[in-house]
Amino acid sequence: MFSSIFLLLPFSLSLLPTAAADRKEKPIMLSKSGGFHVAGKVLTHPTDPNQTLHCDHGYLEYFIPYRPRRTSLLFWHSAHMQVWQNRWDGGPGFKDIFLRRDYPIFLWDAPRLGRANWACEPYFYQPDYRDQVNFVAWQFGRRWLEWYDGVQFPTESAEAWEQATRSRYIEFDTHENLLLQSRAAAIAADGGKLGDNIVLLTNSVAGLRAQLSAVMQNKTNIKGIVTYESYGFVYPDNANITEDRSGFGPVVVPLEDFKKLAKVKIQFVWGDNRDLENDKWLVQARRAVELINKYGGDASMLFLAGDAGLKGSTHSAMADLDNEKVADLLSKYLADNKMDKYGEWKWF
Repeated sequence: MFSSIFLLLPFSLSLLPTAAADRKEKPIMLSKSGGFHVAGKVLTHPTDPNQTLHCDHGYLEYFIPYRPRRTSLLFWHSAHMQVWQNRWDGGPGFKDIFLRRDYPIFLWDAPRLGRANWACEPYFYQPDYRDQVNFVAWQFGRRWLEWYDGVQFPTESAEAWEQATRSRYIEFDTHENLLLQSRAAAIAADGGKLGDNIVLLTNSVAGLRAQLSAVMQNKTNIKGIVTYESYGFVYPDNANITEDRSGFGPVVVPLEDFKKLAKVKIQFVWGDNRDLENDKWLVQARRAVELINKYGGDASMLFLAGDAGLKGSTHSAMADLDNEKVADLLSKYLADNKMDKYGEWKWF
């Protein structure tokens, strides 16, 4: 067991005068924090063997509470990590909420993203005018600046929108990168430093990556996946489903590999303002749940509005103004599945 170091993290600062920046919160006490790289390759210069490049690795930043629970939470987003760190108005995000609830937290930058962006292959960047696309894709409104009624975003704050849209980074949504990033996360889970009771918390297309990581792991350290608005799903090769190699799935794997998902607790969580019958992602999600459970799994769907009465949830409910209520639902799910137990943290 490492020596105890007390670190008190400051309260999150609000971007809005209406946010409760000055309210008293439980202090966050850490035994350890830091970061490390995982997986990756080493390239050798084609004409000079004395020159090398370490690349295509992932990066994990970790925060271990002073009195930790046994289950570690890995936060994964394919487009912007900020949604796990703060609410849209700058208030406390899931990272601080669940540190206060004593869960070890890992922030995951998959290969070629965020702080792990040194790639082993060349790529070309060209500015893509996405602000208006982001607004609709993130379930803020049907079209640019026409907000949904009751949306859980500070619609009167230009600064909140400024922070939200600037937090995005390049995703590299190709089939090859999908496999690269999923494999790296599986290696991280197998490595032991995240513990042996890991829950992957994902948003958007990172949900597909998490499902693949559970399939690719050699051990059984990934015990759960809770994915908010997953874009993409994994299916077995006997389900008569055609694979789409665009990077958003569907991805088809051998049946015996798919059965690994039946050993993982999986919850697909959905926000508001979707066509419940015809939305393509909901159609695919229902089929995935059906197949996982067919092989003895425990997969389910949770609609924040219809099932929990949380209206106006966006594509990133963990950053919404009511994210504390969303977090309470996650805490209940972890408790219901006996993933809330305390124990000695011994992985470093």
